[in-house]
Amino acid sequence: MKCHLIFFIISVSLSFQNVAYAVTVRDAVFSTRQAGKVVFKHDDHIYMKETINNCRACHDVLFDLKKKKKYSMADMEKGRSCGACHTGTKAFALKECVRCHRTKEITYNVRATGPTEFSHRSHLVSSPNCTVCHPAVFAAGANKRFTMAAMEKGKSCGACHNGTKAFGLSNCVKCHPVKEITFAVKETGPTQFSHKTHLAVTTCAACHPKLYIPNQKNRRVGMAAMEKGKSCGACHNSKQAFSVKECSRCHPTQELNYKDTGAGAVVFSHRSHTGLYSCSDCHTKLFKTTGNRVKVSMQVMEAGKSCGGCHDGKTAFDVKEKCDSCHKM
Repeated sequence: MKCHLIFFIISVSLSFQNVAYAVTVRDAVFSTRQAGKVVFKHDDHIYMKETINNCRACHDVLFDLKKKKKYSMADMEKGRSCGACHTGTKAFALKECVRCHRTKEITYNVRATGPTEFSHRSHLVSSPNCTVCHPAVFAAGANKRFTMAAMEKGKSCGACHNGTKAFGLSNCVKCHPVKEITFAVKETGPTQFSHKTHLAVTTCAACHPKLYIPNQKNRRVGMAAMEKGKSCGACHNSKQAFSVKECSRCHPTQELNYKDTGAGAVVFSHRSHTGLYSCSDCHTKLFKTTGNRVKVSMQVMEAGKSCGGCHDGKTAFDVKEKCDSCHKM
């Protein structure tokens, strides 16, 4: 690390009888090539026990103001420059890098998975020694981007995140943000996909990228394709997980109220019907999967349409009988 020092500003004031020197000092800024700017605060140093009112403790023993000498960290570790005092005994050790070098929280813009955060703060809590990562794993500055495949071979974050030193890379959501997804399905209404629920029983690799690219640009797949093992159907096959034919597990249903001024209101219960039949028994053969606005008369039902498709006295009670089972008079 190479450093440039901004020197003291010295102002001199004279009186008629005596000569008095007033020395004004200011913070010195070192520009390093890899680790940013380092600020040296004179105020923090000149009031310490060893250096109070004694600039000669450092000048020119350690720092020659006439020579613009540059020191590396390797030089300091040998006791030169700041390393003369920052040994861990007189003052904090050089390895406590963040006491002088500023760190920041980093956001990586990952096209596939969205913004990914790297927190120096949280890493320094678990491992305050910066040399764990710098420069062995990362240069103290801009670094080449690595793929997950490279990390799995021990590069970049994978040097520690191997499931032994730190959580494994397979625990994707520790770094990559996920969210609950709502699909706007025209026929059946809003359909929820919960990452939280799925991650409780499986891993990200079970779906990504084999079934889904990890972004929002996946092609929509119909139920017929799912029943052939595509998309959700790869797992929801009644073996690994409940079948895609159990529609109400994903698609919301509701209890329906039909107003009939003559015979009283009629309640249609999805709950009671799905307990006995599958959704495909009614949809879309008898009813569309959206609200049906066409009113059907009892005469039409008696001819086998609408509710009469099942309520024929064989599959279920006849629409001609037990009227009070549906009409609340």
